[in-house]
Amino acid sequence: MNRLVLIGNGFDLAHGLKTSYKDFICWYWKERVLRLYDCREKTSDDGLCKFSILTYETWHYFFFYNHIKLKFVEDTKFIDVTNDKETFGIEYYPLFERIHKSIETKGWVDIENDYYDLLKEYLKNNAPEEKIVALNLELQLLQEKLVEYLKSIKVSDELLNTGICQKIYAPFKTTDISISGQHALKGHIEAGLELSNEDWDWKLRPYESNCYSKGYINEYKKKLNNNPYVGKEEPPHELMLPNKIMLLNFNYTHTADLYCKKGTIFTVNQIHGDLNRPSSVIFGYGDELDENYKALLNRNNNKYLCNIKSIKYLEADNYRKMLSFIESEPYQILIMGHSCGNSDRTLLNTLFEHKNCVSIKPYYYKYDKDKDNYIDLIQNISRNFTDMKLMRDRVVNKTYCEPLTNMNNN
Repeated sequence: MNRLVLIGNGFDLAHGLKTSYKDFICWYWKERVLRLYDCREKTSDDGLCKFSILTYETWHYFFFYNHIKLKFVEDTKFIDVTNDKETFGIEYYPLFERIHKSIETKGWVDIENDYYDLLKEYLKNNAPEEKIVALNLELQLLQEKLVEYLKSIKVSDELLNTGICQKIYAPFKTTDISISGQHALKGHIEAGLELSNEDWDWKLRPYESNCYSKGYINEYKKKLNNNPYVGKEEPPHELMLPNKIMLLNFNYTHTADLYCKKGTIFTVNQIHGDLNRPSSVIFGYGDELDENYKALLNRNNNKYLCNIKSIKYLEADNYRKMLSFIESEPYQILIMGHSCGNSDRTLLNTLFEHKNCVSIKPYYYKYDKDKDNYIDLIQNISRNFTDMKLMRDRVVNKTYCEPLTNMNNN
């Protein structure tokens, strides 16, 4: 039995990295406005928003003659100069306007959802093809700037959290496995009892832990032979260890690499691409279960499908590697920092409802001692199922779950 760990942006945030879309947009504003200092035009247009100076020949002259230093404010008010409507002007492109308003009103933003909502509006209103092309170009510009921003964030070995590491490589727990998956767990234990000492040496080596030893397994075998009731007890941890572990990284950063022991059977799958290869980055929307998706297909215009994730997965073999992993044998899913929102719904449905999935264990976020997002996360998870009975069996209840942020970094 294997383990598949879904790593989302909350994983990076738990390591203190400023990788949220809101952090990215705040960075964009600062970089954008700083470029006005050297602008030799009355307007500055980067394809996302356009700044205009109404009373000076150029932005450069304005700053030169007035010796003004721009003040940056976090959250909703990004620059103070645009409050003077008689002197300054700012125009937003459609997608970026939604992003700006979302941060202004909600304090957060989901760029991929905003893109898809706008795409559906264009479809409903029979927008001209030029608007679809312009929208796709706007998303492409955002993707390029996002890659630039994330490349500036440093990931070092010091960020490794031993508590998170222990959870990734922990033995299976009987209480975490679905009722329908108990036979798979039983088969996993029985297969372990059949392994030779050499096989156990090979299996335990990647775990590099003094607490695991094939000696416990041999003792357990002797007890089984002498007392048939021993088998009803919780078996040694060694028999409950995953055979293989894949970290399915939905982020573009490489924080997940800190937890993958090189040269072992454990792997990291950068399912949405790699910052070191910007052309591989997948940024868009993936919800084939949405009722509007069929309408997009029926429009018979490929411009509507340019940023659909399920199509872009075919440009690399990461999706194929994931399929090979889940087809190989039963697996448990751990969710670490992934919101399980609709933008990855097609892929998550494939993972959650696959015949080999025997457990889905979410690690939730705890706001304070009385408030957490477990229910919100479960509600998101449920939207990725078409079979609610299956969902209730496979998702681990809160009694056996814990918050990701409570894992101490020793």
